[in-house]
Amino acid sequence: MFEKGEYVFYGNKGVCEVMDIATMNLTGVPKDRLFYVLHPYFSKDDKIFTPIDNEKIVIRRLISKKNAESLIGEIAEIEELQIADEKMREETYKECLRSCECREWVRMIKTLRSRKSIRIQDGKKTTASEDRYLKIVEDYLYSELSILLEMTKQEIAALFGSKLDCNEKRRQ
Repeated sequence: MFEKGEYVFYGNKGVCEVMDIATMNLTGVPKDRLFYVLHPYFSKDDKIFTPIDNEKIVIRRLISKKNAESLIGEIAEIEELQIADEKMREETYKECLRSCECREWVRMIKTLRSRKSIRIQDGKKTTASEDRYLKIVEDYLYSELSILLEMTKQEIAALFGSKLDCNEKRRQ
């Protein structure tokens, strides 16, 4: 169980603060069922109410600051996603997002950026679908890392980009 004031990662809403743990006075809801009242960190006006025993949506603690620093340091070594069947590409991206695992998100970002770069080099446009997935996964990862490392999302994006650029130069 999470504590009031703790930051968590919640499903497709991203980083949230646990504002309260309470029962809800709703028809059809048992009076003793506990809910987390979550406040999305980057969306100040929203509130999310989710049962503490919700098994459909991933809710997890943020990784530690030490793990965040380690992840940043390992970006160059983390491999891209291996997608053998192009028909499974979108489903692989969806699974990666649903995993709520930072390392998987790094793999996804590297894969999408690499594909984007190759398409541009080949004179092709990037796909709207892959652009959308890249935006979502970057937002998830950069939001979590920005809180842990006390940096803005833009600073995390620049740091991430510099790590990828260094990796590209080493491969050439």
